[in-house]
Amino acid sequence: MPYQIPKTTYHTRYEIKKSQFIGYAAHAPCREDAMAFVASLKAKYPDAGHHCWAYLLGSPAAPESIAMSDDGEPSGTAGKPILNVLQHNDIGDIIIVVVRYFGGIKLGAGGLVRAYSSSAQMTLESLPTHQLVKQTSLRVTADFKHEQFVRHFAQQHSGSINETQYHTAVTIAMLLPDQAVETFTSLGDSMGFTVEIGQSAGR
Repeated sequence: MPYQIPKTTYHTRYEIKKSQFIGYAAHAPCREDAMAFVASLKAKYPDAGHHCWAYLLGSPAAPESIAMSDDGEPSGTAGKPILNVLQHNDIGDIIIVVVRYFGGIKLGAGGLVRAYSSSAQMTLESLPTHQLVKQTSLRVTADFKHEQFVRHFAQQHSGSINETQYHTAVTIAMLLPDQAVETFTSLGDSMGFTVEIGQSAGR
């Protein structure tokens, strides 16, 4: 099923009792990207007391992977509240990092949970998103007379042509949204060109 993902990196600022909470949200299609984003914020805010985070990879309805970190805050007061916000929003492939600058006044466990939750929720509420479209790579071998049809079909269905080779026939490497693949392969069978199906990916 299609789902929403972050369109861009976005951040907000939230202050409570002189502590600053800077919430960041970003697209993270894999753990490596999520951890790289955390590392980039640690480099950007090296003097902050904490860089707490949570991510949710895959569909929000059935995540492939989730993880969180309190980064030195009392156990359960930072990463878990951030993750809880993620699990109650319909956005996937996402990481939220909340950077905290301590303001000198202790918030207590309940205050920390509320602060990290509020920062994460505030960031998500304004985060620009767009729908992830699952696409499949195809390799089409066709007579030259079918090339224009293949190109037109790709354009009509928000696909893309990646490579074209001309020999005794035309070979086209393309991406098509998953929901259009079955129709296209059926048309290929009826018109007499071959379609090899490759891997699925998202954009």
